Amino acid sequence: MYSQSDKHHDRFDLVSPTDFRYSVPELDEFLSEEAYVRYKARVESALAFQFAKEGICPTSVALEIRRASERVTADEVYKEEQRIKHDIRALVNVISSRVSKNSRPFVHLAATSYDIVDTANALRFRDALIRVVIPDLIKLERALINLTFKYSRTVQIGRTHGQHAEPITFGFFLSYYVSRLGKRILKIKDECDLLTGKFAGAVGVYGPLSLIVKDPERFEADLLRSLELKPSEVSTQIVQPEPITDLAHSIISTFGVLANLSRDLRHLQRSEIAEVAESFGEVQVGSSTMPHKRNPINFENVESLWKKFMPQMVTIYLDQISEHQRDLTNSSSQRYLPELVAVFDYCVRRLTRTIWNEKTNSPKLIVDEGNLEKNLRMNIDKIVAEPLYVLLAMAGHPSAHEAVRKAVQLSVESGSKFSDLLSEDKEFARYISRLDSKKKKILDDPSNYIGLAATKARSVASRWRKTFG
Repeated sequence: MYSQSDKHHDRFDLVSPTDFRYSVPELDEFLSEEAYVRYKARVESALAFQFAKEGICPTSVALEIRRASERVTADEVYKEEQRIKHDIRALVNVISSRVSKNSRPFVHLAATSYDIVDTANALRFRDALIRVVIPDLIKLERALINLTFKYSRTVQIGRTHGQHAEPITFGFFLSYYVSRLGKRILKIKDECDLLTGKFAGAVGVYGPLSLIVKDPERFEADLLRSLELKPSEVSTQIVQPEPITDLAHSIISTFGVLANLSRDLRHLQRSEIAEVAESFGEVQVGSSTMPHKRNPINFENVESLWKKFMPQMVTIYLDQISEHQRDLTNSSSQRYLPELVAVFDYCVRRLTRTIWNEKTNSPKLIVDEGNLEKNLRMNIDKIVAEPLYVLLAMAGHPSAHEAVRKAVQLSVESGSKFSDLLSEDKEFARYISRLDSKKKKILDDPSNYIGLAATKARSVASRWRKTFG
């Protein structure tokens, strides 16, 4: 049960680092406990107005209940909950204490607790995501799009299994995340649109409401429409859990995209790679003992927070299970969902700040084109192997892949340059002589062997720029 101290808490008196370290102030009006109480009171107010529309009570009663609902605070509701040991009835008692005797019968009339709770949750999560989180995601997406265009033709060595593979461009590398993130943003938006509320009573069969109105289902639909929600097709005491489960999955899977991008950029900051770097403040400290350190702290922290909240999806899946019309096994665990939304958005903002300067509308991520070139040249002698075997095969070589593989292996074992071995091998020379000058140019300098990397990067970036403006 909630324990309240007479002392006013500042942020450093709180237990969760979400509150004092990883919060987004703009989300407080949706996700804080104060906001949660306000959203539940808003549903109670909407209920009264729906009764007024039906002619069940005067409009003056609905107005009185609205005014009372708008004045409710979490502090007084929790004090009442301590007394009676029930959160929604505590809210109802506080609202009722502020209205006349004639209005009190219509406060929470025909409602069960989770008519209010599930509807309020759908409202606040939808509002938080649509008004704050999705706009923040779009800012990050635009930053990645801008970087993709800027570096669409900047050649980088591609890597598979941590090993040098074939040339790509840095813009192509980024376009992969532009596409993944763009699709996830649309997925989150779709899941917000599918959130549902309910006003179907304690077991979902509209028992109390059927005593008051002729068409309880229409009443429910009209009530929820006034809140810009749709009703669950059929409910028990709770709405069907899949819409909130799907919403959580869309958030956590998007969080995974952020973590993957962060890991890739972090590894590109390794001292021996050093293709990118986070900007470092004038007085910023990288290590308590090593003054030279410039750690990729932002990318590391995003991945760390993903590790903390990704497993919450297991709990959310467990919350799908509720026995018969409802049990309380998901009541406490669902209260942690706001933390997921808050920390996710914190990470979205942190990544955006790390890679893009919104004030100057210019990159903040440092891209070292010299090191990109240096790393590409490190194995330039051998990365010609793939285009070489393909061109040899097209020129008629009967076992091009095996011949090139053996030549590369000999180069590694002998320490000889692969290009020297090629020039000395008469069989290779015979087939290479059949190639046109454009293809020979690729063999002379494999940095030209980037396929559609630049074109693909720009086409992907263009597509998502059109989507998000």
